Amino acid sequence: MTIALVLFAIAAVGGLVLALQRFSGKPLPSLPLAIVHGVAAAAGLVALIVFVVNSRGSSGARTALVLFLLTASGGFFLFTRHMRQTALPIPVVVLHALLAVAGFVTLLLAALH
Repeated sequence: MTIALVLFAIAAVGGLVLALQRFSGKPLPSLPLAIVHGVAAAAGLVALIVFVVNSRGSSGARTALVLFLLTASGGFFLFTRHMRQTALPIPVVVLHALLAVAGFVTLLLAALH
C-alpha cells in the first residue's frame, strides 16, 4: 500500500500543477507533465490493485480503489480532450481532482488504521 501512496502522491503534485495551469486560463496544460502525471497515477492504480487482490485489502483500500478507478476514467477523458487539442473543461478538472483527493485520503486513512 505504501508504494501506491507514494505513486499517487507524485501524481498529485503533477495534477496540482496541471490544474493550476488550467485555472490560470491556459486551455491545455503541459502535455509532458500530463503524461508523467498519468503514468504515475496508473502505476499507483496497478500497485493498489495488486495490494487489494493479494492481501484482500481493508474496506478502506477497496473504497480507495473504486474512487481511483472513477478518477482514472475522468483522467482518460481529460487526456483524450488534450490529445484532440480541445480545451479541458474546468468542471471535469475539478471533479477529477476531488475524486483523486477523496481516494488519496481514504487510502491514507486505511494505511494508518
